[in-house]
Amino acid sequence: MPEEFYVCSCFFTHNYFLKEYKSHVTYYNDDQRFNQEWSDILHQKGCTSEKQFEATLLKVRTEFKRREELGRESLKRRREVKDHYTPLHQHLYSLQDSFLSSRFRELVEYANSESATAEGLADRISSETAARVYSFPVFTEKFCREMIEELTHFEESLLPKGRPNTMNNYGILLNELGFDDGFLEPLRECFLQPLARLLFPQEGGESLDSHKAFVVSYKLGQDLDLDYHYDNAEVTLNVNLGKEFVDGELYFGDMRTEPRRDQYSRYSHKRTVGLLRRGQHMHGAMEITEGERYNLIIWMRSSKVRNQLCPMCDRKPELVKTVGYGDGYTREGDTVNVCVAL
Repeated sequence: MPEEFYVCSCFFTHNYFLKEYKSHVTYYNDDQRFNQEWSDILHQKGCTSEKQFEATLLKVRTEFKRREELGRESLKRRREVKDHYTPLHQHLYSLQDSFLSSRFRELVEYANSESATAEGLADRISSETAARVYSFPVFTEKFCREMIEELTHFEESLLPKGRPNTMNNYGILLNELGFDDGFLEPLRECFLQPLARLLFPQEGGESLDSHKAFVVSYKLGQDLDLDYHYDNAEVTLNVNLGKEFVDGELYFGDMRTEPRRDQYSRYSHKRTVGLLRRGQHMHGAMEITEGERYNLIIWMRSSKVRNQLCPMCDRKPELVKTVGYGDGYTREGDTVNVCVAL
């Protein structure tokens, strides 16, 4: 596995999401350029007054500053959590077979067998209406319940918390809470990659060497829905942890590189069940109308794939050093051999 990961320079300038105008914009730390490039477009989206535009400009300025300081701030939060947080369920931080559904373990056992084929795995797994979206129970009911209790316990603490992205205002970055080494890495390497290797070979499913994992929550008075988008990932796992909720279906369109059509496939969340799919499959989430929902999301990245083309700016990535896994890019020549760790 590479010793260092990077972000593309576009991380600092691209994909600023403005929910009130349902738009992703760019910002280059240049107010005049932003005005020239986006004032007319945003006016058409409803940003019609000078006050509204100034508020939008303040928002993107603040987000630019947050991204500049993200690496340092994330390290600072991780240290504070490590030094001052007492977990409610310490055993959750090390992956155990007992956390995983028997069906999931059976699928992985088949995928690791010498006779495994993509067709054979597809025959054993549930395929949703959307193309190449697969569903199966990932965790047990007990694990999901205890995980939500752990997340709630952390949310109620006074410790600082990093949020997942500009589209989700409520949620927790699992690496900052300490889940990477003992839980997420073995889950990705030993359980998810064997499935992805067969189901998503062209997307880099055989070489998933990093990830970004977080939990998002939806409830009345907070985030209710998620606008149409794609993930910064080659392969994504999305698992519903609970609680009780009404509505909030996922909807899927086409891949990001395909012409957009107003045709969607819907999926209703089921507790313990995960969706494994291509990361750049366009999707969104409808509003929940009652209750509260927690979803654990793992964006899995292949440096072998993304080193050639950044999926966020569609250019050869311009690498910027960062902390942790960054956005999964590596220097050319770094070795990527996840199987050694299995």
